[in-house]
Amino acid sequence: MRTLSLRQEEEQLRAQIAQLSREQKQYYYALEVAQVKDPDTYAALNWVFIAGLHHFYLGKWQRGLANLIMMIIGGFLYFSHLLPIVGITLVILIFIIELPQLFTSEKIIHQYNNALMKRLLKQTLKQVSN
Repeated sequence: MRTLSLRQEEEQLRAQIAQLSREQKQYYYALEVAQVKDPDTYAALNWVFIAGLHHFYLGKWQRGLANLIMMIIGGFLYFSHLLPIVGITLVILIFIIELPQLFTSEKIIHQYNNALMKRLLKQTLKQVSN
């Protein structure tokens, strides 16, 4: 999704939220504040801990765990001198896979937050009646 369409989608969602009753808005914003994600935190986790911690931040446990395990195995193989070429190759592979996400972190988080807003809006409408 492009940045413009993400912004348009967010504006539409914000307009729907604005139409909620006071009680619904309170419920919605209590949920949103606790779950919305920050693109800078995501980028920092990706940059500093390339081992996949940014995936854990978004609740993508399987992908985060796969990256972390591959980084640990790669580091072990490299530093134990068992198979240093394989070890460094694993680390470089993770780096190559994760690097583009660093540069698109704002877009990734915008998509995540828009999907979160949709889900919370549906949940609010189900939970809180007018």
